[in-house]
Amino acid sequence: TALLMLACLVTAALLYIPALSSAVGRRDLIKTLHVLAGFALPIPVLLGVLSTAFRADLSRFNRFSPADWEWLKSADRRDVTHPKGGGGLPRGVYPIGKFNPGQKLNAAFTAGGILVMLGTGVMLTFPDPWPDRWRTGATFVHDWLFLIILVVTLGHLWYALRDTGALRG
Repeated sequence: TALLMLACLVTAALLYIPALSSAVGRRDLIKTLHVLAGFALPIPVLLGVLSTAFRADLSRFNRFSPADWEWLKSADRRDVTHPKGGGGLPRGVYPIGKFNPGQKLNAAFTAGGILVMLGTGVMLTFPDPWPDRWRTGATFVHDWLFLIILVVTLGHLWYALRDTGALRG
C-alpha cells in the first residue's frame, strides 16, 4: 500500500507541477503509471481482508476508547515519568492498545483518501458518462486531496524519522 501510495504521489507531482512535468517529459507514460497505481491501491487492503490478523487489526482501528481521547489531549504522552508513591501508570503512558490514536486517525484518513481519490480518478479517467460539472468537481477534489495527502505523508515521514525508538523497532 505504501509503495503504491508513493507511486501515486510521485507521478501526481510529475503531472501536476509544471517544472517537474517539463523536466521529466513522457507525460503519457507518467499518466498511465499514475492511473495503474491508483487503481491498484485498494488491492492490498482487499487481499488483507483474507487474513484473520488483518481483520482483527481493522476492528482495533475502528474504536476509540476514553484512553485514546486522553492520549490525544495530552501534551506529555511521549515523556514517561513514574508517579511518586509507585501507584498507577507512569505519566505519559495510556492503556491504548496496539495502535495509538494518531495511527487510528491516519488509517481512517488514508482509507477515506484512497476511496475518494479512486472515485474521482474514475471520473477523470473515464470522462464520457459524467457531466462537465461533475468532472470539474472531481478535478478540484482530486487536486486538493493530492496536496493534502502529500502534506500528511511528508509530515508522517518527518515525525516517524524523528522517533529513534520506532526506527530501531
